[in-house]
Amino acid sequence: MDWTRSMSSRLHEVKFVQKDRPVVSFSVLREDEIHPIVSGNKWRKLKYPLLKAKKNGTEVLVTFGGAYSNHIAATAFAAKVSGLRSIGLIRGHELQVENSTLKTAQENGMQLQFVDRSAYRENKQKLIEDLGLKEAFMVIPEGGASLLGVKGCEEILDERMEKYTHISCSAGTGTMAAGLLKSLRSGQVLEVYSALKGHFLWQDIEKMAGINADRLRLTDAYCFGGYAKTDDALFSFMRAFYDQTGIPLDPVYTAKFFYGVIQDMYEGTLPKEGRVLAIHSGGLQGIAGIEKRDEVTLFDI
Repeated sequence: MDWTRSMSSRLHEVKFVQKDRPVVSFSVLREDEIHPIVSGNKWRKLKYPLLKAKKNGTEVLVTFGGAYSNHIAATAFAAKVSGLRSIGLIRGHELQVENSTLKTAQENGMQLQFVDRSAYRENKQKLIEDLGLKEAFMVIPEGGASLLGVKGCEEILDERMEKYTHISCSAGTGTMAAGLLKSLRSGQVLEVYSALKGHFLWQDIEKMAGINADRLRLTDAYCFGGYAKTDDALFSFMRAFYDQTGIPLDPVYTAKFFYGVIQDMYEGTLPKEGRVLAIHSGGLQGIAGIEKRDEVTLFDI
């Protein structure tokens, strides 16, 4: 992968109708098309860490994540094609089961170590020290949440986006949202849909951006009960959205996000026609794992 190149994603104009409600229209920035594994904001968040690793002679990337983490799969692939070794510290001993995300990571050379949840939460530095690495290594935080990750996400918006009044995205760590907040044009607001229950991401986004977040609106109203939680209504929406637009979504982040954007249009929180840009942040590799976990078939892509 050429981490030095600039990336400009395709704009996709969509219309969607739900039951007897009117048609809503908005634009989708197809960051999911960047790469099948290192897609969307994962490419953005890994760009500058990988450039730094190359410059510093790094040999090993160490990172953290859950069993269905898009970041784990993306980092494993990015490390492999960059000629680096990778180690993933995976949250939860009980998750030592086969799933598509971890299988992808292993196939791309990542060494997986499953970690007790309390140890994972309380002392990541000790977990790194316990690896006993002799080679030069770089630690990439969970989800790629770093200031270098923010820098990469600042490059998502370009002059094509100046016409939109509302820039919208999903959030897990808030790194992409921080980059977008820093790159908003005059008159634009950032609508952030948290995949996590709670509003603590507001402070995280503002801190990472290093600027006042007065143009940020954050909601967890469409997290469907919390991170990676799903239900039949979400799955039905995913299928309907794909049938009408041809755009696949993942059930952890983007399906909840697009569901929220459309509901907010219907409720008048967002304009219904042409002024909303929704950023598709990728993560489609995780669909297979959720299908297996929840014993569902979402769609063929």
